[in-house]
Amino acid sequence: MRWSFILNIIGMLIIFLGICMIFPLFFGLYFKDQSIIPLAQSMGITIGSGLSLVLCFRRTKVEHISHREGIAIVAIGWTAIGFFGAFPFYLGAEFNTFVDAFFESVSGFTTTGSSILTNIEAVSKGLLFWRSFIQWLGGMGIIVLSVAILPFLGVGGMQLYKAEVPSPVPDKLKPRIRDTATVLWKVYALISLAQVLLLMIGGMNLYDALCHAFTTMPTGGFSTRNASIAHFDSVYFDTVIIIFMLMAGINFSLHYQFLRGKPLAFWRDSECRFFLGSVLILIFIVTLNIYGTVYETMGQAFRYGAFQVVSIVTTTGYATADYELWPAMSQLILLLCMFLGASAGSTGGGMKCLRVMLALKFCYKELFSLIHPRAVRHIKIGGVSVHEDVVRSVLGFMGLYVGLFAFSSVLIASMGVDLVTSVASVAATIGNIGPGLGMVGPTDNFAHIPYLGKWVLIWCMLLGRLEIYTVIILFVPEFWRK
Repeated sequence: MRWSFILNIIGMLIIFLGICMIFPLFFGLYFKDQSIIPLAQSMGITIGSGLSLVLCFRRTKVEHISHREGIAIVAIGWTAIGFFGAFPFYLGAEFNTFVDAFFESVSGFTTTGSSILTNIEAVSKGLLFWRSFIQWLGGMGIIVLSVAILPFLGVGGMQLYKAEVPSPVPDKLKPRIRDTATVLWKVYALISLAQVLLLMIGGMNLYDALCHAFTTMPTGGFSTRNASIAHFDSVYFDTVIIIFMLMAGINFSLHYQFLRGKPLAFWRDSECRFFLGSVLILIFIVTLNIYGTVYETMGQAFRYGAFQVVSIVTTTGYATADYELWPAMSQLILLLCMFLGASAGSTGGGMKCLRVMLALKFCYKELFSLIHPRAVRHIKIGGVSVHEDVVRSVLGFMGLYVGLFAFSSVLIASMGVDLVTSVASVAATIGNIGPGLGMVGPTDNFAHIPYLGKWVLIWCMLLGRLEIYTVIILFVPEFWRK
């Protein structure tokens, strides 16, 4: 492990983060609010710290980045980004402790959307924009963005890309990984711009439109309003946001193919069909369950049921209704949606539909082998055989996911938190969802979680965003041995 090289790159990432603070600072100056000084101070601290690392650990020309170094850069880099991203919150007046500010920052960058804030609308415009902007940066991946715009990462970009992109098999759209990262970010920015325009057409002001587009496309869920999307009470806004949440939950390589003139790309992808089919079935079940019991008309039941199902399954976390008032069946379906997640290669969290598909196919293969022990049957996705290494990796991931979920839930419960809240808070953070059930429901927040519990949930958010392996492997002794 070349630590001087690793710390030099992390220093450059921190400098890049500090430069990004100019955007919320602009809004702070425009609205003349209290965020100007905290943002300016944070910008100075962040850029200064990054420069110190770069100057102290000047790197020489490197031919490649090893797999272990790529994992270390991504895991330590994301922790550092969350740490420095917390300074605008901490130096402002909204957070009492640095842990709360760090929680909010990590929740933003990992696109979780779980919040400590009790009165969002009282927060200055500049800090609210920073809160939304960091979700947009984290959605496609700040290190993937760096690979796209910083030439020095090109030689080892593939290792960084594989360690950060939320997919069991990262798509390489171009021969050069830097070109792939650039394409993904261009598609991401283009769709975000389209949503901004559609929200403004519906009557939303530019500031709110930007903030909500910046938290929809990364499936983040931070809103500028206490009541989230329910504040606007608009069928038009609900529809636009549902469409873009679904788009964010689909593999971005398919959007690229669509823009390249392949309109059937979505239909031909088996995971996309599985994802959209699952969403439609879940919406249908929830709509029938809440019709008559919560909402008097089928139209209302469909409107609110569809929004919440799409919001949770894509791991966005917006709310237009208090689903804790819904029947137990609908609440349980939403809880299961937290584990299912969106498509691989999307900005969504959870286990991902591709992994669930592979696990189901593996189970069927085992049952088939019991009936036909001598038969040779391969697991296929989209008509292509999946290598056993990929299947083994997926099953290992799902085992770790469930195990870490159970372990973290026990830790939260040991701090005096009730059962429902313990389970839901961990499911919401490790799946990068945002709201959960119990005391962390859609109308509540995470401010009351014990001090140590917040550290556990921060850990869960990083685990979920970096696909578990990238973080947990740091605790394997063999990783550090020569």
